[in-house]
Amino acid sequence: MVTVLAHVTISVMSATNVEEGLPEVLPVAPGLARSAGLLSIGNFASRILGLVREVIIAGYFGASGEVSAFRIASQVPTMLYDFLIGGMLSAALVPVLSEYAQRHRRADFIRLAGVLVSLFTVALGLLVLLLEAAAPTITWLLADGFRESNPELLALTTTMLRLMAPAVWLFSMAGLLTAMLYAWQRFTLPALAAIVYNLGIVIAAPLLAARFGIASLAVGILIGSFSQLLLMFWDLQRAGLHLHFTLNWHHPALRKILILYAPIAAGLVVALFQVGLDRRLATGTHPQSVAWMSAATTLQQLPLGLISVAISVAALPRLSQYFAAGQEAEYRQTLGRGLRIVLLLIAPAAVGLWLLGEPVTRLLFERRAFTAIDTAQVVQALNIYVVGMLFAAIDFPLNYAFYARNNTLLPALVGVLSVLVYVIVAFALLGRLSFLGLVWADSAKQASHALVMIALLGGRIKLLSAGAIRSLLRIGSGALLMAGVISLIRKLMSTWLPSGPLDDLLLLLLAGGVGVFTYGMLLYLTGEDEVQRFGEWIRNRIGIHNR
Repeated sequence: MVTVLAHVTISVMSATNVEEGLPEVLPVAPGLARSAGLLSIGNFASRILGLVREVIIAGYFGASGEVSAFRIASQVPTMLYDFLIGGMLSAALVPVLSEYAQRHRRADFIRLAGVLVSLFTVALGLLVLLLEAAAPTITWLLADGFRESNPELLALTTTMLRLMAPAVWLFSMAGLLTAMLYAWQRFTLPALAAIVYNLGIVIAAPLLAARFGIASLAVGILIGSFSQLLLMFWDLQRAGLHLHFTLNWHHPALRKILILYAPIAAGLVVALFQVGLDRRLATGTHPQSVAWMSAATTLQQLPLGLISVAISVAALPRLSQYFAAGQEAEYRQTLGRGLRIVLLLIAPAAVGLWLLGEPVTRLLFERRAFTAIDTAQVVQALNIYVVGMLFAAIDFPLNYAFYARNNTLLPALVGVLSVLVYVIVAFALLGRLSFLGLVWADSAKQASHALVMIALLGGRIKLLSAGAIRSLLRIGSGALLMAGVISLIRKLMSTWLPSGPLDDLLLLLLAGGVGVFTYGMLLYLTGEDEVQRFGEWIRNRIGIHNR
């Protein structure tokens, strides 16, 4: 319900984006709004396919223990990617590569890119071999709770992990090439990469489920990640960036990348410990707990990927260039605007998921092997995850703002603190709330990280200006009004609307649509800048159409 507003608002931004004073870059950097718009469109399409993927998984395998085993095994390649490339991409690779992505340094950029590709090719190949050998130990660390509840799931997790081990190489190499494309201000095909990845499972599961069972999902991951890598490589070739295999351990940029990444790596070790602990504790509560939590996380991640991640990734190269050029005013304006739009769009998404999470879950997942009991458990988790989603949404741009300033130490230290918060809350609530205690712990982690980051960065560049506070009050008032409207419509419709997929769809369209319209109108009437620009964009489009 928020996706149209997200796309149009980002599009409107492009007409007013600040372009002055940018370092000369090849190709000429598009506006933040245009870049975020490309990533937002790609994220939207990939998230829709991601939902299709989850619907297929739920339909064929439900929220079973086998799905929990698959989730745990598939998380290992994701965790290793996050450790090796994910954190390095934003904190070190894009900022350093952006410095080389200038008109007079094209040859230097290509040389550095070739060095990085060569080193990661060798290192990741060795890691895959190690992962194959250590699969039983890793399974014991992450899923030993299955030993008591369902020992067969423990063996299945090991098998699935070995099947998916090559995805570590594929994921990470694709991520490395993506960093190069971001630094070169090429966002279109990287925005489509996740679509290609999701297509792997969307295609493989229906074709192979009858023959290979849950293993068909592992095959889908391999197909998707391989296709993703090919797409990134092709875009580099299109950009004229022809890389050469060059092992050079002494390139000066490597040292800077390592210095920037070292604090992030240390923080990620702690974060990965938290993820591993979360999975291990969850497997000890119920064989289906991981599947329920993953389904709720899928719904939570949709607005985060569409809004916060898209805007943050698009802003990173520009923030890095502003900081390198000493243009603090432009840096502050770009970050402030990004944060404002994130809050503007994430607030109605959170209200919608909180009040309409049950019909959303029923409509998407509840069929065949996915039962009403599964829906109830997922909705309980989702209502808690929404709390953390609000904080996670603003945490993305705050982290990237520090990375753009070549400061990775503070975000890493804050990450360690937030994991400590998770551990304390998890063990305090696990006995009383079962797996929901882990969900509360995750939300507490997100909240603590975001609040500390606000305090640290706000003290440096004065985030909370009078204008920002007025904007926050308008957004908060609009969200409360939207919540009241949705609650009223849902109560009225419950008296005459039967239960069924079409009825859930009607409820979502009517309650969600009226709620978002009410939210937008309040912000428009109270003078919120971005919504005013949206209204101007609509008037211009109508005027052009009439002519």
